Amino acid sequence: MKIIGFVYHNGSTEMVLKGDSCLLNGRKPFFMPDWSEAIGVTPCMILRVSRLGKEIAPKFADRYYDAVAPGEDFVALDILREAEKEGKPWTKALAFDYSLSIGEWIDKGERLKVKGESLIISPEEAIAEASKVMTIRQGDLIYIQAKQDPKPVQKEDVLRVEIEGEEKLYCKIK
Repeated sequence: MKIIGFVYHNGSTEMVLKGDSCLLNGRKPFFMPDWSEAIGVTPCMILRVSRLGKEIAPKFADRYYDAVAPGEDFVALDILREAEKEGKPWTKALAFDYSLSIGEWIDKGERLKVKGESLIISPEEAIAEASKVMTIRQGDLIYIQAKQDPKPVQKEDVLRVEIEGEEKLYCKIK
């Protein structure tokens, strides 16, 4: 399984990869890593890929995912700034264990709005862009951040997403 992300940073969209150890689900808490002084979070929408595809045209992309989930993408802001300054990869800042909190899956017919924010690209554009670079397979996840900078989080903060009065994501920061 691949986790392909589209992140918003400094006014541009970047595609990133995360390993499966980055997933945090089941209402489990997020533990602040001791190697970072500043953790931020950006809301996102997560797509569950439902079939194999390569070089998919955007007009056919909706056939390649079957469900969406709300998510929160964690980033080590201090490590990211340092990596950018030194021209190093962002991997440590973005792809650490449990850095992507995922909520409950919702049928894709119920289009999910991410906390009232617009996404940096549409789900169809994300699938088309990801499939240009690599084959997407059933079970892969594609997440798309909201078009906003990460907001800092502190211990004891609680992240929640409710849809029509029903809690779909809950994550306590510890």
